[in-house]
Amino acid sequence: MAEPATTRRIQARAVLVGHRLDLRRLQQVQPLATSPLTLEVTGGGYAMLFRFGALVFIDVAPMQEAAFLENLTPFVSEPLEPPETEALDIVVDPARPEGLDQFALYLPDADLPRLQVVADVLAKSVLLAEQEARVASAFDRVEPLAEQLQRYGRGTRSDRELTRHIGEILLIQHRTVGRAELGDKPDILWERTDLERLFQRLDSEYELGERRQALQRKLELIGDTAQTLLDLLQNRRSLRVEWYIVLLIVVEIVLTLYELFVRGH
Repeated sequence: MAEPATTRRIQARAVLVGHRLDLRRLQQVQPLATSPLTLEVTGGGYAMLFRFGALVFIDVAPMQEAAFLENLTPFVSEPLEPPETEALDIVVDPARPEGLDQFALYLPDADLPRLQVVADVLAKSVLLAEQEARVASAFDRVEPLAEQLQRYGRGTRSDRELTRHIGEILLIQHRTVGRAELGDKPDILWERTDLERLFQRLDSEYELGERRQALQRKLELIGDTAQTLLDLLQNRRSLRVEWYIVLLIVVEIVLTLYELFVRGH
């Protein structure tokens, strides 16, 4: 069944291009909005950019999207290959109530603040997807170390490896909690409280809160495991050093007694 002429179908596509975008340099271009930084794309549509490395294209043709990403390359820190992506179809229909179904998001209009709310949720979702994959990979690397401790009563011999795991966890926490502010609502809601319901619907649909909590629990588990193994390794080395000291003392005593014995005779 064809959609009425008053409706319009567009697509929002989130792309996580790297671990950071230098938005200060990009603000020299005349933006339509600053939170998030919103630029008009040549050929039509918007690009909404987030400092944690994500951008959301709304109603942008594939060729224009590719050209925009190419021009964006100098502003991307630690680019991802391939980038993480996520898409959402949007139907703009003034006659239909705002809401989500399994096929699309229905909006009464496509004003910029409303699209900013959509972009905020999609950007955070695509970041979570990438971080979830990183945490799953870290979990797979740490799990054999815990199994080794359970089976043999000792952990890895490499404190450098464990320190890398702990550093990776801290970096993920910094990017998701600090830079991305995953637990915060979009700034536009301070001005447009009428968009609060739309944000809540999208937040619930993409399970941002639940995914963030699950990610945090896994990070804590990996961190605790790595820290425990590191503590055991350091304790074992400290004990070894103590035995070396004891051995040196015994050797020194033996040599002293030997010297006294020789001199006595």
